[in-house]
Amino acid sequence: MLVFAGLGNPGPAYAFHRHNVGFMAVDAIAASHGFAPWKSRFQGLACEGRLGSAKVLLLKPMTFMNESGRSVGEALRFFKLEPGSLTVFYDELDLDPFRVKVKCGGGAAGHNGIRSISAHVGPDFRRVRIGIGHPGHKDRVTPHVLGNFAKAEEPALVDMLAGIATLAPILAEGDDARFMNDLALRQQES
Repeated sequence: MLVFAGLGNPGPAYAFHRHNVGFMAVDAIAASHGFAPWKSRFQGLACEGRLGSAKVLLLKPMTFMNESGRSVGEALRFFKLEPGSLTVFYDELDLDPFRVKVKCGGGAAGHNGIRSISAHVGPDFRRVRIGIGHPGHKDRVTPHVLGNFAKAEEPALVDMLAGIATLAPILAEGDDARFMNDLALRQQES
């Protein structure tokens, strides 16, 4: 069993925020791969399905971003999984918009959702960092992160989410380099 957790804040007011791109990613994976319906579990919404040969739990913590670790930790404990079974999808200020990088372990880089998960399960989990770009000045970070994607960004957002969903079985296999490469190639072609 693998756990793919997408980070965001619950509720319609936050649905299209840049900070919710992790929720958007796991929603796209669930829709693309015919996962079971979302149900309330682990202080979040969860659904199960398969990506290739791997059984995967998709999880959207409903604890608000800063407490994401409560939900993720509960799911890992329930399935008796180590942090290496966890992949977290989240927004990354320090990457250009819609650029996606995968890495294992590391610090939180100021991301409160990642900080919370590290506090609950340790830092040794895989991260799918989804670029939202930096607004240029630290005073503009909060409104940027908690702002909606611009209309002009929608085609690139939809394309990136479709790519993440299509290529998710490669992530489930553990081939991070191929996932990043294939996604980058798809994005160049569109």
